[in-house]
Amino acid sequence: MSEASDYDLSMLVRALVMESNRFLEIFSAAHALHPTDMTALNLIMTARSPMTPGALAKALNLSASATTSVLDRLARAGHVVRERDPEDRRRVELRVLSDAEALAAAFFQPLGREYSSAWSSLSAAEREVVARFLTTTTSATARVREAVSDPAAADEEQ
Repeated sequence: MSEASDYDLSMLVRALVMESNRFLEIFSAAHALHPTDMTALNLIMTARSPMTPGALAKALNLSASATTSVLDRLARAGHVVRERDPEDRRRVELRVLSDAEALAAAFFQPLGREYSSAWSSLSAAEREVVARFLTTTTSATARVREAVSDPAAADEEQ
């Protein structure tokens, strides 16, 4: 594709998101996970530090009671546990169980291998461009998501 317009790029990103969602739906259905449960599991799994139920509620834009329901389902399914922080026993941290990590790894590794194969012909410079594109596109999406989920905060920033 030469001279890809903003529209062309946005349609390609949309196609990737849709295909990714369809892929996630297969995993979710196979393990009886509601889409929100899958999102929660992914957020907990990819958090840079132990996530708390409150942080998860904020990330999911859910009430405390709805987040509790999500966590209860994930715990019953054997994916997540709630543990007390050893340094602050009042704080609860969420951890993904190793069996759940192994299940996810087994399912997603073929996708990782296919990505690796698809990207094998890209030069280091091309990979840098792709990485910059994906980073800036993800950041732009997050900014708009935050603005539409909390219009008052977006107004304060302007």
